[in-house]
Amino acid sequence: MATTKITVNDNGSLKVEGDFEIVDKHGKNYGLGGRTVLSLFRCSHSKNKPFCDGSHRGHFEHNAEAFDLPVKK
Repeated sequence: MATTKITVNDNGSLKVEGDFEIVDKHGKNYGLGGRTVLSLFRCSHSKNKPFCDGSHRGHFEHNAEAFDLPVKK
């Protein structure tokens, strides 16, 4: 089983759980304050990017249903 789990929530964020790190484009770590669960935004409404602050409510529609990607070429 993976040490990191990412859940794509309906009409909302990406919930990240487990052992992970988040880095910026320069490879510098975000200070996560010991968190092992947090949410990343998908909607562009967050004022706390890249983290979700819940401001997407009522402004973002997406039903999260799993599917298989085609085989990588």
